[in-house]
Amino acid sequence: MVSSDEKVVAVIMVGGPTKGTRFRPLSLNLAKPLFPLAGQPMVHHPISACKRIPNLAQIYLVGFYEEREFALYVSSISNELKVPVRYLREDKPHGSAGGLYKFRDLLMEDNPSHIFLLNCDVCCSFPLPEMLEAHKRYGGIGTILVIKVSPETANEFGELVADTTTNELLHYTEKPETFVSDRINCGVYVFTPDIFTAIQNVSSQRKERANLRRLSSFEALQSATRSLPSDFVRLDQDILSPLAGKKQLYTYETLDFWEQIKTPGMSLKCSSLYLYQFRHNSPHLLASGDGTKNATIVGDVYVHPSAKIHPSAKIGPNVSISANARIGAGARLVSCIILDDVEIKENAVVIHAIVGWKSSVGKWSRVQGEGDYSAKLGITILGEAVHVEDEVVVVNSIVLPNKTLNVSVQEEIIL
Repeated sequence: MVSSDEKVVAVIMVGGPTKGTRFRPLSLNLAKPLFPLAGQPMVHHPISACKRIPNLAQIYLVGFYEEREFALYVSSISNELKVPVRYLREDKPHGSAGGLYKFRDLLMEDNPSHIFLLNCDVCCSFPLPEMLEAHKRYGGIGTILVIKVSPETANEFGELVADTTTNELLHYTEKPETFVSDRINCGVYVFTPDIFTAIQNVSSQRKERANLRRLSSFEALQSATRSLPSDFVRLDQDILSPLAGKKQLYTYETLDFWEQIKTPGMSLKCSSLYLYQFRHNSPHLLASGDGTKNATIVGDVYVHPSAKIHPSAKIGPNVSISANARIGAGARLVSCIILDDVEIKENAVVIHAIVGWKSSVGKWSRVQGEGDYSAKLGITILGEAVHVEDEVVVVNSIVLPNKTLNVSVQEEIIL
């Protein structure tokens, strides 16, 4: 167990506006970490998981967004969870480890014994207390959350080899060209403060190499294109790979779900995963109804308290309905995210789709995707303030904001 005098801090990397381009058009008017999955902002899920860590002193969000974009959320979540949450803005890219190092003095203010590092665009059950217990048993400077995936998809991630008995990390390689292992890095870590020494060593070695290269102007010219700034340190290539096999790093394998949230399609899949998780750990967040006084609810569905749904509508499974949405009589919603102030009119159908803020879907219209979360046009996305008129069918399409559709479209990107 963690002793009562040991404090823990958590750092969640949230990226920045130049990092979420694959998430457009949904990230055009909202920071990607604040996009709702299962009715809660994306970053809320790792933050609420951190709340379960014993002796948690502080949660830090680190990214490139303007502070004003997070100010309201940080204030409300701090009050809700009764844990201090603070946003720290990076002035320039420092790499995943360099960003941690830049704020080391702040992170060490509470003199923590352990530091969690999480990536915001990861969707999983976040078994953080279990990781911490395992990490303390291992005795290294860091423990990585890992999961087994199919050999066909493993090379899209950081692959690793661990000792089957001790769980020591023996080998790590980022997105290899040839198959190494079906165990991958989940982007969730726990470290001791010794991680800062490891990062500093990388930075110092970079400076020394840069000084040596100045021996020749030709060498300096050659190396300028391939050398990185001394304060830019990548966690995977610069820390995990060199320290593998040195009894410094260990792994903790999760048998639960895990996904990366890089695209709108994956956000829809991850929303359904979190809704399923609610059934086990937060059933009070899920809606219910049998079609008498309330709409018929099938499977896992989240409905914001301010949303209005006609009793004859049928909702679910895997549906999230946000604030002030209005769902008309006879509407059918399946596997979709309905954002704030959306109106779904009578007898409309929405399947495998995301309907953007202030949009509307007309009577007897159909907004649908085939449900391939990995394909570019595998789901249908309506950006902000898109209006689909009555009796219009929109299939496997992306519609940018402020458009009105009065004709049916299929497999189109409407700019």
